[in-house]
Amino acid sequence: MTRTPPPDAESRRAVRPVICYPTETLPQPPLDLYAASLAAATHAETVRVPPREARAVEIPAGSFLRIRSVEGPQVGDLNLFARDDLSERFYSGKTRALHGTHLTTGDRLWSGFPHLRPMATVVEDTLEWYGIDAFGGSVHDVIGTRCDPYTGRLLNGTDYHHCCHSNLTRALSEARGLPPHEAEMHVHDVLNVFMCTGFTRDTGQYFMKASPVRPGDHLTLFAEIDLLALLSACPGGDCGSEHSSDTAPCHPLDMEVWAASPPEGWAPPERNGYDRSHGT
Repeated sequence: MTRTPPPDAESRRAVRPVICYPTETLPQPPLDLYAASLAAATHAETVRVPPREARAVEIPAGSFLRIRSVEGPQVGDLNLFARDDLSERFYSGKTRALHGTHLTTGDRLWSGFPHLRPMATVVEDTLEWYGIDAFGGSVHDVIGTRCDPYTGRLLNGTDYHHCCHSNLTRALSEARGLPPHEAEMHVHDVLNVFMCTGFTRDTGQYFMKASPVRPGDHLTLFAEIDLLALLSACPGGDCGSEHSSDTAPCHPLDMEVWAASPPEGWAPPERNGYDRSHGT
């Protein structure tokens, strides 16, 4: 039923927004120090992620992870864990609340409660030029969850095993020797690397469009703590038409580890100092 707007509808809509989490007091990453460290870094390892699969790699604190497009437009779904503690993992919701819907240079990837500390910092983004397009789309989003077999079953009644959720589950199972049903419980909402997304202005629906990524483009992260990274090369390819698909053109992605001497004066961030009493 359509309701008649109240007489003061326009004045209610005109109320100015308030930023939920002002970040002026957040410690700012020393990007100049990180850049100097990266310039002196040496290539240590490359793990190629095949299309419609996921792979894992470890990155020591103070080193760099570079995710690179190598053969054609392709998006990737990234999970991060503290290397030695799977309970500390990337928290896309709080990252979104602090930095916005899409990440770029200078933004940080935060871990979940009770840790809530920077896991990684974006130090290079060759797609930073893209900004926000006329549709409200931008790249490297923290609003999407990950394509998964449960939503596929819900919406179309079929089972698909090479969606990003399942890919990440298999990769973590192999990396840590866990049964798949245990590994799955650690898989979490992702950073959608290179994915171009937004919300429609008329219906508020989450949309995707063909990624602007091209071979050679990359996103480079500074590892603030010892990390385990999982990356899935999404079965939607550039996500210009569909995901969870065996027909979309797909390409590999590279995860490069660059070893470096930690910047002078830098130390891994401490876990959050809240006393966890919760008022009791």
